[in-house]
Amino acid sequence: MADHHLQPLLHDLVSTVLAPTTALSGTDGQIRAAGVQGLFHADARVLSRAGLEIDGREPEPIGHAVPAPGVSRFVGLARWLGDPGPDPTVRIDRVRVVTPGAMDEEITIASTAAEPVTCTVSITLSCDFAPIEVVKSGGAADPLPPAVSGGELTWQTGGIRVTVAGPGFEADGAGLRRVVTVAPRQRVTLRWGVSVEDPKAAVTAPPGPPEWSRPEIEADDARLVRLIRQSLDDLESLRLTETAAPGDTFLGAGVPWFLTLFGRDSIWAARMLLPLGTELAAGTLRVLARRQGVKVDPGSGEAPGKIMHELRRGEFTVEGNGLRLPAAYYGTIDATPLWISLLHDAWRWGMPQDEVGALLPVLEAALGWLDEYGDADGDGFLEYIDTSSRGLANQGWKDSGDAMRFHDGRQAEPPIALVEVQGYAYEAAVAGAALLEAYGRPGAERWRDYAGRMAERFRERFWVDAGYPALALDRDKRPVDALTSNIGHLLGTGILTPAEELRIAETLRDPAMSGAFGLRTMSTADAAFSPLSYHCGSVWTHDTAIVISGLARSRHGEVPAALAADLAEGVLSAAEAFGYRLPELHAGDDRALMGRPIAYPASCRPQAWSAAAAVALLQAAVGLYPDVPGGRAVVRPLPGAPLGALAVRGLRVAGAPVDVAVDGSGAVRVTGLPSGVSLAQQPGD
Repeated sequence: MADHHLQPLLHDLVSTVLAPTTALSGTDGQIRAAGVQGLFHADARVLSRAGLEIDGREPEPIGHAVPAPGVSRFVGLARWLGDPGPDPTVRIDRVRVVTPGAMDEEITIASTAAEPVTCTVSITLSCDFAPIEVVKSGGAADPLPPAVSGGELTWQTGGIRVTVAGPGFEADGAGLRRVVTVAPRQRVTLRWGVSVEDPKAAVTAPPGPPEWSRPEIEADDARLVRLIRQSLDDLESLRLTETAAPGDTFLGAGVPWFLTLFGRDSIWAARMLLPLGTELAAGTLRVLARRQGVKVDPGSGEAPGKIMHELRRGEFTVEGNGLRLPAAYYGTIDATPLWISLLHDAWRWGMPQDEVGALLPVLEAALGWLDEYGDADGDGFLEYIDTSSRGLANQGWKDSGDAMRFHDGRQAEPPIALVEVQGYAYEAAVAGAALLEAYGRPGAERWRDYAGRMAERFRERFWVDAGYPALALDRDKRPVDALTSNIGHLLGTGILTPAEELRIAETLRDPAMSGAFGLRTMSTADAAFSPLSYHCGSVWTHDTAIVISGLARSRHGEVPAALAADLAEGVLSAAEAFGYRLPELHAGDDRALMGRPIAYPASCRPQAWSAAAAVALLQAAVGLYPDVPGGRAVVRPLPGAPLGALAVRGLRVAGAPVDVAVDGSGAVRVTGLPSGVSLAQQPGD
């Protein structure tokens, strides 16, 4: 069998991150020269090794924790030192603090031995400046020799400068070294750190605190409280802004592969966080608006009005699969309609009128892209194809090369018209019409007509004989008939009738789709299903959360409510199993197999839309839906309070703190709505 590079595994590594800087280590705190371990800054590995040794031996690990954003603590033992006997008497505490462009460590050696303990502490260091895409493809780079001056080590290449120093340590080409003596029942604390200068990075850290509120939550289900707490910590650690145009914050998609601006991911995360304020949404909208497409460029996928996919330091090249993406890449079919819907939803939640108004020209250009460039063949559906042969073959959220499958396992050929993207386009057209009308701009009727015609075409072409919408239409306009989670994204978009929403809920409720810890990306009855397939059988946290949100918004009958409750239970169980830091995805095995979810070994963690999914779950549970421009708010929690009694203090509507409480019977109380917004009964309630 020919040798080939494998993507490094991630699931058992500890991430210490405060974007754009991330340390990835073993659970013992050691950063080894293997796989994806290292200290990364803005798409470059600036330390490939940082190993702690005591007298040439690694401490024996006994525990670790991630107590705060950018902080990890590792505890080990040096049992060869100190008193003889079964009880260890020399303990090593290693506290790692990552801040943007720096990592500092505090190493405390504590002794309860009867005699003084003398030992040599060494930090073995290396730097290879490997680009993240090289690491991701299983490649490596040769370590570079440092320049040693006094007690410092320095590496430098391509404008990046890395400096390591530690007070009291001696430095040489291998790292730092120091001899210490610890008196009986005393401790000695040593410190060392690394700083990074990187003026060419595409992204940097924003100033100030997080842009969202941190609500106080009381819940019968303590898992929800713990999940929200950890998720908000993780989201805080993923905040970014552009180096060239700082001032607007967005969320980097995930650690380590995607810690940069990603149109789809950053938009979904900001949309899920709207109950905590509109500031993050506003920053995300403006960052993407500044890079909205203005010309047709097949190499980058750019087109007039199009919202970009991802931003990198330079060309992103993955060896072995021909992928070569320019630094600003536009190969996405869904970011543009999602941008429109984010603007609309932020407006409803109370984004300042003048900030919304300033983005209306961008909105009009984005709407124009839907009808002209997003529908290249004029059949009325949004479709994609990579004409460059160097970009992403699939350009929806399921963007792996093998994601588009028929029921019998065959791969669909592009151009591909994805099912959920037609729902996004319908929702965006209706949303765009509402904004244009509210601001007295022309075009509202055009986009309402567009949406109506889209719904008619969709109903005619996408539904298959089995009674659910197809995953997509292929190049020959044949329905790609696999049963997938994509159809759940249609819920709540408005493109479906109530009867059709109920039919989709009934379909997704089948254990073949919902029998794992969340919603499977593909049914177990499809030929391409595999529980460890990236997009054909695994469970994605954000995907499940989007479907829960859609079920909560549509909720026609008992089936959608029951499915939402069941999926929420799966998410909370998965959260508990993963220490409440939800991964990008996990395996789609049945819940009964091991009683807990199995890790997908290369899953990003933390990841923005997985962490933001916790807020989406909270939003579905309390059911607050404001319309600030309309002067009303609807409250409609999941019926029967499936998560138990729940009280949330500190949601944000138009900047005002709002409290919502749901008791065990499902009765709800709302206080603090801003002036001019009154609570309205939901039609039919």
